[in-house]
Amino acid sequence: MITQKELDYCYDFVLNLTILSGKVIRDAFQGSKKIETKAGDWDLVTQYDRKIEAILIDNLAKRFPTHKFIGEETVSCSNFLPELTDAPTWIIDPIDGTTNFVHSFPHTCISIALAVDKELEIGIVYNPILEQLFTARRGHGAFLNEKPIKSSNVEGLQNSLLCLEASYATMENIRDIILGRLEAFVTVAHGIRTMGSAALTLCHVAMGAAEGYHSDNLMPWDVAAGVLIIREAGGVVIDTNGGEFDVMSPKLLAVGNRKLAKDLVKLIKRADVKTQQRRLLLQTAN
Repeated sequence: MITQKELDYCYDFVLNLTILSGKVIRDAFQGSKKIETKAGDWDLVTQYDRKIEAILIDNLAKRFPTHKFIGEETVSCSNFLPELTDAPTWIIDPIDGTTNFVHSFPHTCISIALAVDKELEIGIVYNPILEQLFTARRGHGAFLNEKPIKSSNVEGLQNSLLCLEASYATMENIRDIILGRLEAFVTVAHGIRTMGSAALTLCHVAMGAAEGYHSDNLMPWDVAAGVLIIREAGGVVIDTNGGEFDVMSPKLLAVGNRKLAKDLVKLIKRADVKTQQRRLLLQTAN
């Protein structure tokens, strides 16, 4: 069991550490980077991803030796995703939006969350290039640069700005699903946006700048902090199928309000039916 006073200390400590770590991104932003690929050409990593994760985990481990960690680069090296237990666990993405970072596109951030008893307690998303600091504590609201934020109350799809990660269509086995859902979104929405950073997109939904965000191709470190920030801003995070969201297996639909969430679930299901029908027609034709 962790006390509120201990959570206060954890928050203050990790907040200062995150802001200090952001200097690594700022200093390297315009320079050249050593780039490697992981799962594919779309999944990049730089020496700065690893450097920031080492700074965060090393300092947190020294201060909180009984805590556990789920970090993107650590998991990539071991090729093993740890189970989320009841122990206090830091879920870390040292640079979310690495492709943006590589291209000096300013939507890139550090994302870090603390889960206790499998419950998200702390969420921080920090873009040091644009000086956007999104923070949340469970039960305490969500903030951008210490000012409260609220998710959108727009309930109509036709009046909504929707976000998804179209770049995942580079993966051939899910390309038709991604493009089918994109087509459905484009058909009904006010507009479509792709930011290239799941954590920052979640925060834009939290602040009401977009009404919804969808992706089935994320990992826990992409979403943990942003999910808490949206929920504390009054928004809704559910599974793509409309069920309960699982941070360790994130099929994500993050929306400003529950009415719009239900309509987006229906829209995605209809799009998937159309995709399946197209697949069957192609198989018949061949």
